[in-house]
Amino acid sequence: QVQLVESGGGLVQAGGSLRLSCAASGRTFSNYALGWFRQAPGKEREFVAGISYNSRTYYAESVKGRFTISRENAMKTVYLQMNSLKPEDTAVYYCAARQLIVIMSVHDYDYWGQGTQVTVSS
Repeated sequence: QVQLVESGGGLVQAGGSLRLSCAASGRTFSNYALGWFRQAPGKEREFVAGISYNSRTYYAESVKGRFTISRENAMKTVYLQMNSLKPEDTAVYYCAARQLIVIMSVHDYDYWGQGTQVTVSS
C-alpha cells in the first residue's frame, strides 16, 4: 500500500511560481513511477507530468518548458515546480503512483492523493 499526500497549492498571480510536493508512505517508493494530474471544474482529469522509477520524465505539451517534475527517493517525495503560471493552469492537482514506468492515462495508476488546489489569477 502507498499513501500519498500533496501540499504546496495556493493562489498565485499569472506569471508566478508554485512548488507542489507529494509525500509517500511505503517501503518501495523507489520502485514506483509518480505522476501529477490535474482536474479543472467541468473538465476531465488530465496528465501533467510524470517521473519513472529511473527518473525519466514526461510532460504534457501544455506545460513543457514551464513545469519540472523531480523525485527524492530518500525523502519519499515527488515535486512539481511550476513556473510562468497561467490562469488555465487553475485546477486541483493530484499525485498518483504506479509500478515502475509512467503511463499518461489516469486509468493506470493504483494510488492517488487527495489533491491540492492551485488557482492562478489573471
